[in-house]
Amino acid sequence: MKRHFTQVAVIGAGTMGAAIAAHVANAGIPVLLLDKVPDALTPAEEARGLTLESPAVRNRIVQEGFERARQRTPPAFMSPEAERLVTLGNIADDLGKIAQADWIIEAIVEQLEPKRTLMAQIEAVRRPDSIVTSNTSGLPIASLAAGRSDDFRRHFFGTHFFNPPRYMRLLEVTPTADSDRELVQAVAHFAETMLGKKVVFCKDTPNFIGNRLQSISGAFVLDYAFTHGYTIAEVDALTGPLIGRPRTAVFRLYDLVGIDVAAQVARNLYDLIPDDEYRHLLRSPAREKVINGLLERGWLGNKSGQGFYKRSRDAEGKRVFLVLNPETFDYETPEKPHFEAVEAVQGIPDLGQRLTALFDPRWQQDRGARFVWAIISFQLTYAAARAQEIAYDLKSIDDAIRWGFNHQLGPFELWDRLGVAPTVKRMEAEGLPVAPWVQEMLEAGYTSFYRVENGQKTGYYDWESKSYRDLTPPPRHLSIAPLRTAGKVVQQNESASIYDLDDGVLLLEFHSRLNTIDAPMLQMMRHARSLLEKEGYVGLVIGNEGEHFCAGANILAVATAAQQKRFAEIEEAITALQDLLMAFRYSPKPVVVAVHNRALGGGAEIVMHASRVVAHAESYIGLVETGVGLVPAGGGVKELVRRLISPAMQVQETDPLPLAQRVLETIGQAKVGRSAAESRSLGFLGPQDRIVMQRDHLLFAAKREVLNLVEEDYVPPPPARLYAGGRDLYAALKVGIWLMQQAGYLSEHDALIGEKLAYIIAGGDLSAPQWTDERYFLDLERQAFLDLVGTEKTQARLWHMLQTGEP
Repeated sequence: MKRHFTQVAVIGAGTMGAAIAAHVANAGIPVLLLDKVPDALTPAEEARGLTLESPAVRNRIVQEGFERARQRTPPAFMSPEAERLVTLGNIADDLGKIAQADWIIEAIVEQLEPKRTLMAQIEAVRRPDSIVTSNTSGLPIASLAAGRSDDFRRHFFGTHFFNPPRYMRLLEVTPTADSDRELVQAVAHFAETMLGKKVVFCKDTPNFIGNRLQSISGAFVLDYAFTHGYTIAEVDALTGPLIGRPRTAVFRLYDLVGIDVAAQVARNLYDLIPDDEYRHLLRSPAREKVINGLLERGWLGNKSGQGFYKRSRDAEGKRVFLVLNPETFDYETPEKPHFEAVEAVQGIPDLGQRLTALFDPRWQQDRGARFVWAIISFQLTYAAARAQEIAYDLKSIDDAIRWGFNHQLGPFELWDRLGVAPTVKRMEAEGLPVAPWVQEMLEAGYTSFYRVENGQKTGYYDWESKSYRDLTPPPRHLSIAPLRTAGKVVQQNESASIYDLDDGVLLLEFHSRLNTIDAPMLQMMRHARSLLEKEGYVGLVIGNEGEHFCAGANILAVATAAQQKRFAEIEEAITALQDLLMAFRYSPKPVVVAVHNRALGGGAEIVMHASRVVAHAESYIGLVETGVGLVPAGGGVKELVRRLISPAMQVQETDPLPLAQRVLETIGQAKVGRSAAESRSLGFLGPQDRIVMQRDHLLFAAKREVLNLVEEDYVPPPPARLYAGGRDLYAALKVGIWLMQQAGYLSEHDALIGEKLAYIIAGGDLSAPQWTDERYFLDLERQAFLDLVGTEKTQARLWHMLQTGEP
């Protein structure tokens, strides 16, 4: 069943409700956001002479929730346009308006009776065909709709967004026995395509999949750590990237979530799982002593400024983090943890090989290795013990842990990498129980949870049929790994590869470190462009599946060449990049860039020279060269002049200064769009470029865009004419830079960089404004870059960035 969602209502404007409303608005869908009416005036309201009947008072709670979402860091909204799609109201006066909504999401306080009362109110006013879901993170879904009509229960199920909804991919969908499966699928389809979510279907059990496993596993970590005398710093060093998990590790994550929130989740879960043999961990004495001690002191984590960590300043005024001593509740300067086993294996890039090496018998006496084995082996055994109770299949468990908590591998994926049989043997030898279905799987000759063929997962073990179930590729998902195994590589080197996507479409993939631009990448870009001249190829996609699209130029190569005064080599590289990007821009066959995450510096310039761009909604694009003492030299300045200044100057009597100042500020302040929508407002994307919400659909959508352009008989743009304001515009821009320097906002070298940038934007020192070609501005960019890279202070900034990672 395909349903159209033209309006959504969210009831509850707390942290989650307001953020869910924001993300629905990010998808371009109007949202009605409601919350309760206050039962008392604030002192400020009393001073203004307001009453409980005043509209501003009645909408105060929802307004406050909306404002928190607007001011949230990282931002909940992708653009001001999304903010304007949210309409505010209150339950007492405006509940009837939910009759206009296709999907109603309940997100009020996590208590059973208030939610059930609200369901009765919703039933009285909802449109009969509207879908109603609850965002509860752990309450039984079926119980929330108890006593409601058959029609209501048919349209009701659970949708648990993970926090923050804009950034966390997981959406747990929990149908009840009464839920209409077509309606459940309709919401799942909308969530995946329009909200960019990855959906996991859960059984209606306490805390569903993600929070059930992580709550108990997290409780085990705390119990084990405090019982065996591990420090906060040691635990976080052992539970982050070393084992394929985020840098927040364990205790930084507690501080981020809120220790009070974590404690409440544990209390609620304990009462809901009386038959879970590990629920005692939620109330282990070692864990309770520390958690309760923090709660009593009001040390709740980031929200209170201290929890397991405390933000402070050292003697030089630099920000530092002190670490809690769980025995004394004093904060101490952390010592860098030292584990011989960890230091021996941490250079192994593959997670499975790294942990296998760490679990080698020779490291069994190492405290770090023992700790990691203890928490990993418990995670695996607990996931297997609960799997059939909470999930429909083991793949759902892996997906929930990866998408909901940003783990590199789910428990069964990790178990496969460690070797199921040898790991089970060690678990049994240490007295850890292994779920009967895992034993049955091994006894039947299935040695892994996933079937892998030609390096690709093609099936997973199904505990119902006791055999492998085929994995089918999701629709609109075009991935690169299968192209390699299918022999689709046209050409490759260490920094980039070209693939045949069929239908005459090529793919250029970057895979250097951070996808930075280097000589081998330029070579492959040049080859991809030359292939477009051949018959049989109709267009090119530039995209990849790395963490970032492209972090810009390889500044180590730039800094080294500058230090050795190899300026001719630098100039040659700049010219090569400029020529390549202009060749892409004027290619007779379409070049579509599929951009995601960070596209900085030269990466942004690649984006800006495409025939079209298909951008993931979370694309952060910017020209950031001034942060290392340089200016863009691959056409970035030229493109903003073409996009923002030149069109306006075709209208007589237009003042170029405000437009030029906008470009100067965007580049000079190294502004980066915080979303694809904001990147568009800065000029890095054009109105014809597409934004997609689902990251997994990006390459598919880019290929389709190529074919659409071919179908429309694509013709490259005519040569652009760019407005060069000349010396008067340059002088006006310099005045602003001088004033900033005099006010102490710019150093002498900052001012020099600004003046070089202003010179390009103004089109040089022309005696009168005139229209020029693109090459004129490219020459100005190249010369300014060379002038700056030869200075001692710019070289110092380059090396500082390389050494510290900070501008």
